Amino acid sequence: KVGATTKAAWSTGVPEEALANATPYLQAFGHTVLAWIWLELALAAKAAQAQGQWDKSPLGDGFLKGKLACADYFYHFELPKIDAWLGVVAKRDLTCAQAQADWF
Repeated sequence: KVGATTKAAWSTGVPEEALANATPYLQAFGHTVLAWIWLELALAAKAAQAQGQWDKSPLGDGFLKGKLACADYFYHFELPKIDAWLGVVAKRDLTCAQAQADWF
């Protein structure tokens, strides 16, 4: 989705329009990166569990269970925000770009 949205944002070739929604684009991109990080952490915790290392963590099994709980939270509550952010970018909404400083 990020790739398709990037293409849509730059489809006019006008930098001012493509960058008009840079903030939601960067929010979506950042959350995409964090999703990969949480995936790696969850996979490492699951691997530790499968190898019988679950109870041998120096911080106890709560540490690994906490990693899985945090990953669940991120995927259920944070990751869905990406669709809204990318939707604004893909539509090339110029609401913010058209507002002039002297209006405020």
